[in-house]
Amino acid sequence: MDFLARTLAWVEWHHLGLAVLVWVVLTAGSLALVARIVVRLPEDYFVREPAARTPWTARRIIRNLVGLVIISIGLALSVPGVPGQGLLTILVGLFLVDFPRRREVERALARRAGVLPALNSLRARFGRPPLRPPADSA
Repeated sequence: MDFLARTLAWVEWHHLGLAVLVWVVLTAGSLALVARIVVRLPEDYFVREPAARTPWTARRIIRNLVGLVIISIGLALSVPGVPGQGLLTILVGLFLVDFPRRREVERALARRAGVLPALNSLRARFGRPPLRPPADSA
């Protein structure tokens, strides 16, 4: 109990205000990034075959690093009690990262209840056509 009293005495209102401000900025930033990526996807993203692999370039390396950061944010948002769209954020991060069988993982996540409707709802807000659902796995 003494620890709790000392902690509460240490925390001041400006600490809480700063924490809320940081949370709001990070949430707004991640939502803006997710929206930008989802809106730019072609409507046949989940049904078409992926393009042939290209050589590693600085742009591709940066895209993979950004994707890993977004995936880790999505994992944090997936923790119970943390507000945010964790699974949706993970899916967007997967769009950016290159790894074997990536398309199968993306399609499996898109088949989960609520994920594709959330993506299409976001696309509809920006006047984009809905993403076509992936075919059921055999």
